[in-house]
Amino acid sequence: MRRIYLAILMICAGAVAAAQEVLAPNPAIERTIQNQFEAFLADDVDDAWTYASPNIQRLFQTPERFGQMVEEGYPMVWRPGQIDYLDLQTLGGLIVQRVQIIDGQGVAHVLGYQMIETEAGWQINGVRILRAPQVGA
Repeated sequence: MRRIYLAILMICAGAVAAAQEVLAPNPAIERTIQNQFEAFLADDVDDAWTYASPNIQRLFQTPERFGQMVEEGYPMVWRPGQIDYLDLQTLGGLIVQRVQIIDGQGVAHVLGYQMIETEAGWQINGVRILRAPQVGA
């Protein structure tokens, strides 16, 4: 019975490893995200809107509603401090750029930016707040 559990554990671990792959950095993806950060810092919600995918634009319908959601739900994106691009991964077929943001209070946030390539180039198809790195123990 113990061998069966070990075999199942190894199969599951292999499936997870196969579902996640680290990719080489993609400057075009990083530039898209950076451009949106810069637009938010300039209070140019209309420009920030252009980096959102058609799915995000359909969901929020207007740049103003989109900007309000970001300002209220993602204050570290609205007013980022230090920005570091961590790694680019495929997760279950999705392309995700991990980004660490240090906000104005010095708190680290790690976000996963789901990216899609469209006729307009790379666009942001969603952002998820991930667990921030733990400091100390």
